[in-house]
Amino acid sequence: MKAAFKRYLPVYLKGMAMGAADVVPGVSGGTVAFVTGIYDDFINALRAIRPATFSVLLKEGPASAWRAINGNFLLAVVAGIATSLFTFAGIISYCLATYPLLVWSLFFGLIFASSVYMYRQLEQRGRAEWVFLIIGLLFAWGVSLVRPTEFPPYDWMLFFAGALAICAMILPGISGSFILLLIGAYPLFLHALKTPDLPMLGFFLAGCVTGLLLFSHVLGYLLAHFRARTLALLTGFLFGSLSVIWPWKHVVQTRVNSKGETVPFIQENVMPLQYEALAGQQSQWELCVLMMLAGCVLVWGIEWVAGVVARRSTSDPKKSSDDRNSFTN
Repeated sequence: MKAAFKRYLPVYLKGMAMGAADVVPGVSGGTVAFVTGIYDDFINALRAIRPATFSVLLKEGPASAWRAINGNFLLAVVAGIATSLFTFAGIISYCLATYPLLVWSLFFGLIFASSVYMYRQLEQRGRAEWVFLIIGLLFAWGVSLVRPTEFPPYDWMLFFAGALAICAMILPGISGSFILLLIGAYPLFLHALKTPDLPMLGFFLAGCVTGLLLFSHVLGYLLAHFRARTLALLTGFLFGSLSVIWPWKHVVQTRVNSKGETVPFIQENVMPLQYEALAGQQSQWELCVLMMLAGCVLVWGIEWVAGVVARRSTSDPKKSSDDRNSFTN
């Protein structure tokens, strides 16, 4: 028991780092998993949950099925992610309510830097890759223009939000919270975590499980057969979504939500000086620019650490092999 604790405590802590990243739009839990060296093990454990695993469960028992999916490793990662989600939700909610321009500026910097990171991962940049990049850009930009500001306040809708968001978590460069932000479900998600609202969380968790089990196989196939085009599409998606995150917005039209509150319905992006004239508030553009730069530095810092880890693994193949084997038992 003590040996198992020592083995999986680092995995739990890495899961916490993944969860902390996914609470913040723009930082990918998948990127953190890659940087900390557990990405391949995580994806492989998820892909191991398939119909054949249930056959093992029926024929050989729970212990064999648990080993087949590397259950101890997967449990440690998921427990770490869950711990961070509940811990950081209240902090993010407070910051969004108190310092909205600064928080959105940080998010903008995080997502911009993630976009550049994804672009640099493209091993091929031919005509087909540019076509997919532009398709992703136009799609995300179009969604930002037509989507409502508020996600439908129904518990069961969080099932679909969870299924979409959890898919992003296993993609290096894209944050699950960013997907929630794009579809307008981020405030509802934070509310469910902070309260906590167990029915909402139940639907969200069910969506996460469904999305993980389905998308891990789809992602594995796409990256194996169409890696460059898949990454190009995701890169365009990130670049096109920056209009959603732009901090300075002018409310063109409002509406009354289900709680009787007046909330923004249609907004347009404006420059800081326009924001001051239209909203009658300080744009805080100097601090906002610093927050954008801080977001960029954070993502590029993670990328730099990933490069160091990759170079060390390449220079010491035996150590890299031993590290991987330590998570498969």
